[in-house]
Amino acid sequence: MTPAQMETRIVRYGELKPCKTAFIDAHTPGSNQKENFTIIGGGVSESPDQHVHIAIPHGFNIGAAGQPPKCRNSLHSHRTAEVFFVLSGRWRFFWGRWGTAGEVVLEEGDIINIPTGIFRGFENIGTDYGMIMAILGGDDAGGGVIWAPQVIEDAKDHGLILGSDRKLYDSKTGQTLPTGITPMPILTEAELKAFPEPTTADVVPHYVARYWDLYALADRKPAKVIGTAGKLRDKPGFEVDFITRGSATLDMHQHDRPSVLMPMRGHWRVQWAGGEAVLNPGDTMSVPENLPHTAVPSMTGEASLYHIVATGDPAGPTWAPNPR
Repeated sequence: MTPAQMETRIVRYGELKPCKTAFIDAHTPGSNQKENFTIIGGGVSESPDQHVHIAIPHGFNIGAAGQPPKCRNSLHSHRTAEVFFVLSGRWRFFWGRWGTAGEVVLEEGDIINIPTGIFRGFENIGTDYGMIMAILGGDDAGGGVIWAPQVIEDAKDHGLILGSDRKLYDSKTGQTLPTGITPMPILTEAELKAFPEPTTADVVPHYVARYWDLYALADRKPAKVIGTAGKLRDKPGFEVDFITRGSATLDMHQHDRPSVLMPMRGHWRVQWAGGEAVLNPGDTMSVPENLPHTAVPSMTGEASLYHIVATGDPAGPTWAPNPR
């Protein structure tokens, strides 16, 4: 593979194309300034305006959300894994039917594997524009987003209607639901009872990993972050490793599925038989399956990288928590 061919599989942070109309809360005050990015896979955007950077199936999706201070993403749920790590800024994650069951604040580099089947939201509580990177389980990311009822009701007041085809229609621009398409049904009270209300004590010990803990654990070999033997034990159809200068190696290796490299800190030189490329924080690289390669820091200083690869396990509900 030539460097030019590989460059088509690299999405540079500065070249990310945002969508400001991706979801039903795009017009809702407090949420109407967020930007969504679909980096690898089709994602879960409800808007035809969403740009997909790399459409190659990986067994999971990679996306991102960028938000100015005090901007939030409304309460929603997923049927497959939703993992975030903070690239920049300071973020509050909250969950529950009304977002009051529990919450945690994540700093740069921290990662959270939010349990499936609970309503969750997040907001930038920092002082500048922030970015969180996302991994969604499955090629179809569970078939879409499940919204808390109040989110759909608030959106309708501001002109946006989600159709049963999972597409958005903006009544303020004259759009109406096509023939045969009905509004997305709101969950009933009986259905809502199936959504758990875990406490902060239930979630944080089992589903949150802190950057500097991972940095210490990856001093000699990559730290397994998410996996059946990971710090966050789960079986979401992919595994996440954390690599630092101390655990990076010049030994060539390969995977039987496409893998993804996402630098958190520092600059990383990726080499393969046909060439090399340097990745910077916020960049995303899809390495083809069965391609021998290596990734090592290209400069001195702090260096860390998240690595994701599919396992072939079916994407679905959260597998199991860590033992207490």
